[in-house]
Amino acid sequence: MLLSIDTSAGTSVAVVDRDRGIIAELAESDTRRHAEVVGELIARCLEQAGVKVADLSGVAVGMGPGPFTGLRVGIAAAQAFALGAAKPLVRVVSHDAIAFQHYAAGSAGPLLVVTDARRREVYWSAYSGVDAEGLPVRSGEPALAAPAELPTDAGVTRIDAAEVSAGAAGMLAELLYFHGRDFAGAEPLYLRSPDVTLSAGPKRVTG
Repeated sequence: MLLSIDTSAGTSVAVVDRDRGIIAELAESDTRRHAEVVGELIARCLEQAGVKVADLSGVAVGMGPGPFTGLRVGIAAAQAFALGAAKPLVRVVSHDAIAFQHYAAGSAGPLLVVTDARRREVYWSAYSGVDAEGLPVRSGEPALAAPAELPTDAGVTRIDAAEVSAGAAGMLAELLYFHGRDFAGAEPLYLRSPDVTLSAGPKRVTG
């Protein structure tokens, strides 16, 4: 049983189990309130699921792609919760969760997942379908592009997603673990530099 968190778009928190599915899921679509709501959503989700922290086997978190500020809130929250609860942390690509949800609903064939990257750009990932275990097969790494630069191949379903379901991310993590597949890496998929960067060194002071 996993607590799952994704803040690559809005803020989504869920409690999932491989056999029981999504037990509880709560979300906030406002992309400016990640830090305000993530703690409350975690507490409410655990309460609605009737699950104690000790009952969890781990914590899953979406690693993006997503804007720097929002994405790091969810990752930090997942890391802090996992550390405090002494539970393992597993990571998934957020676009893979969208694709997993799409295919789990019975869809098939090539897929293009698109999410807002702001600054008149989008994040996108392409999928060829699913493997024998029903896990999405991504054709390459997630990328950043202007909308006009996206591939427009005939016969490809396109999903422009405004949110990423933490429930789908958690179920994806459960199946990745069950089938012995690799999780996402530890580096968040920001795909661009943050708006604010640290200076290379201390400022010179002249008198």
